[in-house]
Amino acid sequence: MKSLVFALASAALLSACAGQQEGPKTPASKPGDLPMIDKNPFPSTYKPYASQPTLIRGVNIYDGAGGKIIGGEVLLVDGKVAAIGQSVTAPEGVTVIDGAGKWVTPGVIDVHSHLGNYATPSVDAHQDGNEVTGANTADVWAEHGVWPQDPGFTRALAGGITTLHILPGSANLFGGRGVSLRNVPGRTVQEMKFPGAPYTLKMACGENPKRVYGNRNQKPGSRMGNIAVDRATWAKAQEYDRKWDEYEGKVKAGTAALKDVPARDIAMDTLRGVLDGEILVQNHCYRADEMALVLDMAKEFGYKVTTFHHAVEAYKIADLLKANGTCAAMWADWWGFKMESYDGIRENLPFVHAAGGCAITHSDDDLGIQRLNQETAKALADGNRAGLDIKPEDAWTWIGINAAKALGLDKEIGSLAPGKRADVVLWNGDPLSVYAKAEKVWIDGALMFDALSRMRPVSDFELGQPGEGDPK
Repeated sequence: MKSLVFALASAALLSACAGQQEGPKTPASKPGDLPMIDKNPFPSTYKPYASQPTLIRGVNIYDGAGGKIIGGEVLLVDGKVAAIGQSVTAPEGVTVIDGAGKWVTPGVIDVHSHLGNYATPSVDAHQDGNEVTGANTADVWAEHGVWPQDPGFTRALAGGITTLHILPGSANLFGGRGVSLRNVPGRTVQEMKFPGAPYTLKMACGENPKRVYGNRNQKPGSRMGNIAVDRATWAKAQEYDRKWDEYEGKVKAGTAALKDVPARDIAMDTLRGVLDGEILVQNHCYRADEMALVLDMAKEFGYKVTTFHHAVEAYKIADLLKANGTCAAMWADWWGFKMESYDGIRENLPFVHAAGGCAITHSDDDLGIQRLNQETAKALADGNRAGLDIKPEDAWTWIGINAAKALGLDKEIGSLAPGKRADVVLWNGDPLSVYAKAEKVWIDGALMFDALSRMRPVSDFELGQPGEGDPK
């Protein structure tokens, strides 16, 4: 009896299957029914602080793009630079600031910072800048470790920093995504995120990855291994990109079904963004030979290196950097602290500039970020002592328009021009002097720091602490 029931059930099933095969095909799913990758799942909620029309007059100006005005005026209206020149027309009721004997610059940009990820106080609980668990951690995002209460943000604001780029550390070949922040108080990192700023990918070559993983008897354990793992990873990323491009093409054409959806890989999402030109590569690299190899590898896999960071030997390949449209973010005089930084020179930054390259002063340091104007001044002096003739207004591009280019934000910040965000610093003297201090700092036209009135943000963490709000 059981055999008869089984036979009848089998026959019914076969008949049903045959009927399905002979019937009409299942229609393709509608685009709204199919999974798509959200490229911005943690969107910025930044809103500028309140501002008022402000005219700074009688002031000397470095405009951040190589221009200089003596005894000029800058007008800030509705969070934007409304006008700049020797003399400008201002609306009635504007707040007027007498800048006689003082200087104005765009807000300073630091393209390489770990504030928030390596927060103050420097204790193990605040060490969130390196995911040292594998050579490829492109799936991690720096913003997911940023602590907005880090007192370092206020200290940087006192040094004129209005935008800073937070990067993961350099233990890994693929360290993860970086994020650009507005240097304003925020309860969440989303409240600090620069709206619409491109994401970046932190990569690293040289000693760090091979030391970290070689010491664990893991690959990479050599510079050969670094490049080998890089290339194998980019090859996988190309295949991942191809599959998702094909799927998204079917979605647009209305022919996609659920069975066509590729497997999701969060790390590969980031690398795909690089291959598609949406995510900018920020590559930690010291030696000239390694930078040249990375440039060739980028051509092999069809991506672009936006900026080499540290780049202690950039002066040796300034022509290659210029030809590839790749910036170099450098220190003024750090060198010799490990073998790959041994061949550094104090003229590195100005030599790259003199060769027509995109030279940038960066900090990579919670103290150095407070004095990027002085670091720029040191590099300028070293270059000119070596026989160059770089003007101070050109040197300011190293923390102005060039830094903005490295972050894909040069249309919004980096220079004082009508229509750009009113990120402005009023200095009490020539900002390329060691005696200069930021007197007032505006972000999107809002006065965020005033040394004279002691108007300065204080994080919740600092409230009630000794030295509360002290800009150091």
